[in-house]
Amino acid sequence: MLYRQQGRYAEAEPLLKRGLAITEEALGLEHPDLGLPLNNLAELYRAQGRYADAEPLLKRSLSIYEKALTRDHPWVGTVLTNLALLYQAQGRYAEAEMLFRGSLAIQEKALGRDHPNVGTTLNNLALLYQSQGRYVEAEPLYQRGLAILKKALGPEHSDVGLPLNNLAELYREQGRYAEAAALPARPCHRGEGVGARTFRRGAGPQ
Repeated sequence: MLYRQQGRYAEAEPLLKRGLAITEEALGLEHPDLGLPLNNLAELYRAQGRYADAEPLLKRSLSIYEKALTRDHPWVGTVLTNLALLYQAQGRYAEAEMLFRGSLAIQEKALGRDHPNVGTTLNNLALLYQSQGRYVEAEPLYQRGLAILKKALGPEHSDVGLPLNNLAELYREQGRYAEAAALPARPCHRGEGVGARTFRRGAGPQ
């Protein structure tokens, strides 16, 4: 996955495809271990804007996990988040909202309401609302997500910076400059959603 993280997509793609083919040949087409390579190849395509290539892979990963595990398993929530981010990037906001809400419900039930993954999904849903000008709905989600991440990870953790900057941008978009300035600036990009881009077998979503 190092190539993908470095933006070396042309080198990463054949490796991910080969890993997927090996897993299919060894375990069959419906084995739960296929969910991981399907998700990761789809995320490579999403990063390149190849949405039509990514969507069927994420849907297949989701179907495999729902059948092999349960609909309330955290890995199902992981794929729902990534599929929601894919739809959001295409302006398919109603579909994205439904999936973000589904992912949030799964994470709260399976991991607890104060788990960092819940905080990240709250940021993603808030950003979706913000992109549509739904500021009143977005603000409490950012605030709750920030509180969860600060408590779980510490106020200086890098994962706190993204929702913090997104909240500051929300205030600026509404002309609430004093409130935006009062938030500590962090060196990360604003206006980003975060997916569980990779996850390991035997572990929860990363």
